[in-house]
This record gives sequence, C-alpha cells and structure tokens, in this order.
Amino acid sequence: MIITRTPFRVTLGGGGTDLPSYYEKHGGFIFSAGLDKYMFASVSRPMEDDLIRLKYSEAEYVASVSEVKHTIFREILRFMGIEKQIEISTVADVSAGTGLGSSSCFTVAVLHALHTLKRDYVSLQTIAEEDFTIENGILKRPIGKQDPYMAAFGGLTVLEIAKDGTVKVRKANVAQETADALNRNMLMFFTGVRRSADTILAEQTKGMKEEKKDVMESMRYIEEIGRQILEAVEGDDVDAVGRLFDAHWQHKKRTSAKMSNPEFDTIYETAKAAGALGGKISGAGGGGFFTFYVPEKHKEFREAMKQFGVREMHYRFDYEGSKVLVDL
Repeated sequence: MIITRTPFRVTLGGGGTDLPSYYEKHGGFIFSAGLDKYMFASVSRPMEDDLIRLKYSEAEYVASVSEVKHTIFREILRFMGIEKQIEISTVADVSAGTGLGSSSCFTVAVLHALHTLKRDYVSLQTIAEEDFTIENGILKRPIGKQDPYMAAFGGLTVLEIAKDGTVKVRKANVAQETADALNRNMLMFFTGVRRSADTILAEQTKGMKEEKKDVMESMRYIEEIGRQILEAVEGDDVDAVGRLFDAHWQHKKRTSAKMSNPEFDTIYETAKAAGALGGKISGAGGGGFFTFYVPEKHKEFREAMKQFGVREMHYRFDYEGSKVLVDL
C-alpha cells in the first residue's frame, strides 16, 4: 500500500497570471503558501480480482477505465497506463470548491502514489507538469500553473512562469520570525459558499484572450502587487502585506463580475472596520475562503466576523509539499 499527503494552498500574490491566456503574452508570477490541510491518497493492488475500485465522496467499482465516471480519475489511469486491478482512495481535510486548489491536490496526490506504486520515481516538477497536462491539456479545464506546482512543492514558494509555460520554482527567502508573524496575522474564514472555479476562470481567460483593457490592466497590477508582496515578506515588512492585499482585491474584482457580491462586499468592509488592513478571496473568487491580514486585536476581529456565520480555519504553513507517508 502507498499513501501520499499533498498540501492545499493559499495565494499570496499574482493569482491569475499563471493562466496560459496571460503568461503566454506576458509571463507569469506567483507567490503562494502551502497549508497544513491535506489531500491523502492511498493506492493498492487487491489480489482477488481485476476490478478498478475508486473511493472518494462516492465509490466506483468498474471493470474498465472507460467506465470510470470521475473524469480526473479516468484520465489519470489512462495517463499512467493502468487498466485493471487497482484500488485508490482519497480523503481531504478541505472540501472541493473552496478555492484552495483541491482538484490539483487530488491529481498530484494520486499521480504521486501511482508513480511510487510503479517504482517510477519522478521529480515533483514532473508530477506538477503531468497534472497540468491532464487538467488543462486533456480535460480542457481553465486552470493555471499555480495549483499543480503548489500541490507538489508546498512551502512559501515563488513561481516564475515563462511565455512558453516553463516554470522556475524557488523557495521565498523568508525569516522564520517573519513567516510566523504572517501565519499569525493571516486569518482565514470559510464563506460557506462552494463553487466550481471553472466559470470564473473561463470568464477571466476570455477577457485576457480578447485583451479587454480593464481586465489586462488589472492583471498587470495584480502581477506587480504580487511582486511587492514578495518583496515585503522577504524584507520583513509583514504589515505591508495587508495593505497590498487591499489593493489586490480592488483590482481582482475588475477581472470578473462573479468575483464578489454584495454580501461579500459587506463582509470585507466590516473586516476592514474591525482592524483588517486588507484581504482577498481565495482561488478564482466567488466563494471559498476569505483571507484577511489582521495585525492586532485578533479576538475582537473574530467577534466581528461571527455575525456573518463564517467559520475560521486554523492552519499552519506546510513546508514539505507532496510526500509519501507509507510505502509497504
């Protein structure tokens, strides 16, 4: 049996510039953080028959890959050349549709486990690119480079994306005291809204392909703000992150009408009045988690958020990325 553990992520800067519709023209930049919330995948080969057994939020027992209903599972099996006698189970700390990169966590976790089962030891970068090939290339889902790479690498990580899609990965040069302060002051609250990111990402992609002026200007600002956030964190000026989050949010809302709504706008304004320097919706927007930078009076801030019924997610940064926990 093989068991892998793969981290979810929260974007700190540059979100959206990792989409092909942007980086193919301008290059892309991402600064992101792995979280200690995980996707676990277990893989084994039962001896009693040749069935394909898949267990996630549902269960499938089928005789051939073509019968698999779960699209990502089906394409992973095809990609890996596995046609029979396999059992794969996945379980996650965070639900899908919450903006923390769940589909790529799922894909990376399963790919990592299957490579290990086959004794085919490949790099994390290879697994990230395989994920991107499956989700973006084969399934035509409008995902960017961030989610596969952050699922694979975790940590406080910088991605520089060339116009040809090549990704250079480096760990951000962040002092532990600064990382702890960032972790302590970034408070995450689940809005209660789960959604597919595909619609919002497709709208953003369409706007960038058509080079709509407001979308392209906002995306260029988002890239620049992302670089400023990295500079602030590497320069130990963590409070600057909150102010830059605020600037980012104002530009991000211009990339899609579905990014926010009146209820989320009310939450955001209340958060700022309660002491947040800024904040952002995780992932593509429209739901999932609000992340606020709150430099002090955390107790009072949490009280202010209670009126909206949002649930706080306590977390620490993950520095290990996708890893094999069990190999028997």
